[in-house]
Amino acid sequence: MFTSPVIKNRLERSLRVTFLGMAVNAVLAVGKLLAGVWGHSHALVADGVESLADIVSSVIVWRGLVVAAKPADEDHPYGHGKAEPIAAAVISTVLLIAAAGIALKSIEEALGNHVGPRPFTLVVLIAVALIKEGMFRFTRSEGTAVESNVVKTDAWHHRSDAITSLAAAVGITTSLVGGPAFAMADDLAAIVAAGIIAWNGWRLLRPALEELMDATPDPQLTAKIRAVAQQVPGVDAVEKCFARRMGYHLWVDMHVHVHPDMTVRDSHTLAHQVKDTVRAEMPHVYDVLIHIEPSRSVNQGVDGPATRSSNSARPRNTAPSS
Repeated sequence: MFTSPVIKNRLERSLRVTFLGMAVNAVLAVGKLLAGVWGHSHALVADGVESLADIVSSVIVWRGLVVAAKPADEDHPYGHGKAEPIAAAVISTVLLIAAAGIALKSIEEALGNHVGPRPFTLVVLIAVALIKEGMFRFTRSEGTAVESNVVKTDAWHHRSDAITSLAAAVGITTSLVGGPAFAMADDLAAIVAAGIIAWNGWRLLRPALEELMDATPDPQLTAKIRAVAQQVPGVDAVEKCFARRMGYHLWVDMHVHVHPDMTVRDSHTLAHQVKDTVRAEMPHVYDVLIHIEPSRSVNQGVDGPATRSSNSARPRNTAPSS
């Protein structure tokens, strides 16, 4: 099956930023775990665990993008685009699980004896925060450019890592300045970081679930599709217009009102004109399913939801008069 150049380019850009994130996370995870163990910083160890979760998430993003880019086949006539929101939902769930694990471990450590962190761990955390914030901005930009929710979700993993690193830095600074009496500040910072991670996980899970449930996209998007269709000569009105997202693509269903005496052949031709016009104006619309309805015009003495517009095309053939 043929894969369009747009989808191929989108996949290549998405995978490039995903693989870059995986490489950065692998290096940082090892560095943070070693520094946390040697430097007696539970917040830094928690941060390293979160980076390991990011690697798992990136693998899920990778596979989700590859599957979503596959063209439609006999078993999946609507394509494989749902792989993206599924991947996004899994990633968000991983975030929630990681947040719970970090919080429980930090609470356990805070209630026990805790050795204060060493100063060099603060330098590590500041460097990590700067790197991860840069990765967040780059990944979010690419996700917006290719219109991929799963890539944008992955970007927030980088931002979460930057936030947890900053929270850990605050905790370590407090512990270093305050001395043994404030040693547990490191654990409290890890708990705060876990709360932030959990909030981001839930915030990212909701849109993924909405897409899986075929929730209506942005109303402005639907309004634009309707407006484009109504510009086609011969269309009296668009009564209904529904859209659902399938990864990058949109699938549209609409009811188009035409002159009641228009022939089947003419209405069929008009439906193709509407479909082609919408797809030309909005390339991410993959298909448009059109149901033709007869207009209820004023001349018939019936008030209806649709009225004839000035761009209505007269039928080439009319039914013989009785």
